[in-house]
Amino acid sequence: MTNRLKLLLFCVSCLVLIGCDQVTKHMAREHLMFHTPITYLHDSVVLEYAENTGAALSLGDNLSKTTSFWLFSVVPLLCLIGLFVYVILKINGFSRLKLYSFALILAGGLGNIIDRIWHDRHVTDFMNVGIGSLRTGIFNVADMCVTAGVIGLVIISFTEKKHEGEQQSDNAPQSEGESTTT
Repeated sequence: MTNRLKLLLFCVSCLVLIGCDQVTKHMAREHLMFHTPITYLHDSVVLEYAENTGAALSLGDNLSKTTSFWLFSVVPLLCLIGLFVYVILKINGFSRLKLYSFALILAGGLGNIIDRIWHDRHVTDFMNVGIGSLRTGIFNVADMCVTAGVIGLVIISFTEKKHEGEQQSDNAPQSEGESTTT
């Protein structure tokens, strides 16, 4: 696959994922705000509207507006710009899974930054899953994208290390007593 095609797929994937995130958040604001939560599968999946001005699990929710803007909008945006530049520079060596993992992270991060900028620091969250009292925090599609992207990169790092280890053992010099058969 050419680098141009990889970049096109990366950008299209990011735009589609950001679009899905924004559409679902809009639907949550429209259909869940000021309504009782909707539950599915015996309360395993709960859809309820929430706004988060902090980071994950509302950490930093009580920061000043200015501090919150810089810490949760500007700094992450600069990091995501750096990630985008990194992907463009290194795209030749990326597998499809690695490229898509980076697209998930970039799209998820941008999805939440868009919310923070357009909705005065408030990120729309609306999903909660769990069994009984063992539950996740409330989250959105952007959060799922970032999580899936990080999981993808972790899987890739383990498989690359394993592959590198196999290559090193294949290239290791044999001792005098060893013979090879082909």
